[in-house]
Amino acid sequence: MALVGYARVSSTDQSVELQREQLEAAGCERVFAETGSGKSVEGRDALQDALQWVRDGDTLVVTRLDRLARSIPDLHGIADKLKAKGVGLRALQQGGQFDTTTAAGELLFGILGLFAQFELAIRRERQLEGIAKAKAAGVYRGRKPSVPTAEVKRLKAEEGLNNSQIAKRLSISRASVIRALDAA
Repeated sequence: MALVGYARVSSTDQSVELQREQLEAAGCERVFAETGSGKSVEGRDALQDALQWVRDGDTLVVTRLDRLARSIPDLHGIADKLKAKGVGLRALQQGGQFDTTTAAGELLFGILGLFAQFELAIRRERQLEGIAKAKAAGVYRGRKPSVPTAEVKRLKAEEGLNNSQIAKRLSISRASVIRALDAA
């Protein structure tokens, strides 16, 4: 029976080191860590690796449930996978051991999951309010375009490349090429 840790931060300007230290201090023999959004489990390779790594009798340990997932369906999906493998779940900063095999454990797990989802929704609302305020003040410019529009147009005009060739050369989608060419 092993303790296996999972750490996640949302952006590259954050560090997983504090979570890693807490997980190792709790006795985790192995810690899977990554940087990525918690909105979905899609594209989170370290999480998938951790879920594959754990075995019957192990416990997956996180510092907080929102490090695992921010939506109720994702949290329950992960809990169901763990339960099917005979793996426990523990959140260090939220009451310690969760026993999702009991009604009380599932209730607590669901309540904490609802709070994580609520927090995500509130944060999104505040972000949208801030964007609306900035737009009203005329200072919102949106994010900088990630597609080099001038280079797309140059490749089309000077080298005569088609949209697919441009997309391949610049490592962008064909749709991005089309949008860049349509841009004024």
